Amino acid sequence: MAIPLSYNFRNLRVRKTTTVMTALGIALTVAVLLGILAMVAGLKSALQSSGNPLQMIVVRKNSPSELSSQVAREAISAIRFKEGIQKFHDGEPMVSGEIVTVMNLPRKNNPEGANVTIRGLSQAGVKMRPEIRMFSGRWFEPGQREIAVGKSISGRFVSAAMGDTLRFGRGDWKIVGVFDAGRTAFDSEIWGDLNQIATDFNRNEVLSSALVRASDPITLQALKNSMADDQRLYLEAKTEVEYYAAQTSTAAPVEFLGIFVAVIMAIGSSFAAMNTMYAAVARRSREIGTLRILGFSRGSILLSFVIESLLLSLLGGLLGILLVMPLNGLESGIGNNVTFSETGFDFRITPAIIGIGISFATLMGILGGLLPARSAARADILIALREL
Repeated sequence: MAIPLSYNFRNLRVRKTTTVMTALGIALTVAVLLGILAMVAGLKSALQSSGNPLQMIVVRKNSPSELSSQVAREAISAIRFKEGIQKFHDGEPMVSGEIVTVMNLPRKNNPEGANVTIRGLSQAGVKMRPEIRMFSGRWFEPGQREIAVGKSISGRFVSAAMGDTLRFGRGDWKIVGVFDAGRTAFDSEIWGDLNQIATDFNRNEVLSSALVRASDPITLQALKNSMADDQRLYLEAKTEVEYYAAQTSTAAPVEFLGIFVAVIMAIGSSFAAMNTMYAAVARRSREIGTLRILGFSRGSILLSFVIESLLLSLLGGLLGILLVMPLNGLESGIGNNVTFSETGFDFRITPAIIGIGISFATLMGILGGLLPARSAARADILIALREL
């Protein structure tokens, strides 16, 4: 015969102070874990959602990113004549030579600022990214010192709003537009005219990369192989999706550190729950003896105390989820050790992450309650009754 759940709820209500303090400890542990997971999920989403599966980024062989790559304009001209490249309505191949560099820009919450990516590209490069829409203003004009900035840049950095002026290269650049890249990595970039940026940064002969769109997935693989096999070009191609997914390595150290801290806190929280349950067992010796006299088995008592510990930890887990929910959608940024610039992202608390939080709290409850429950189940009836 099982002990009713009402017995467990009553005991938790009676020990209000102990219950609340233990639940808060578990809540903080769960909140730390979920906060880290939400940050990593947001960063991975921003990077892995970037790019068209039919498009590839062509860089110099063994270059980890566009920033460290150098591609001669002659090589990009040669790419334009390769078979299998999709064409615009006017018959021009979908190939966009681009320059990528960085500049330091003060953040609104940090005057020291952070590096942001500047991308020089032609109108072809803009057209090849139709998923990026103009949020306000317009696109830059060719040959002009005009730039468009991503929403993340505009919202988090100083003097980066519509109509402001930024100084880099050899002069001032007027912000004529703010574009919305759908919370992808492009939201953390500044775009300007390729030739004007090339002149300002003395990059007229060498660019950073080429964006190429294939006509179909089979042709895409053939083009990648062609790039790798052409010894004259000394280039390699990665799909946009592959390229940005590789940059999620930035999140790995943060994820490891966060989980490590959460595990250490979880051990402490489990001991706190264990102490709480041991104290409960010590105070309720006569109750345990009475339950045994009434016919409840050792197994029923063991299960009851484990359930009580689980209820306590689940309460803490729910509190932890409530504590971390305000982070959902919060915009932030993290330095990317591949591109040496900051990537903006939104904290994302997904149902899967909430499920991890509940599971984590459940595990702490089992670990914290099993030994005290075993002690309660093994209590001798006569000794327990002497406590009366």
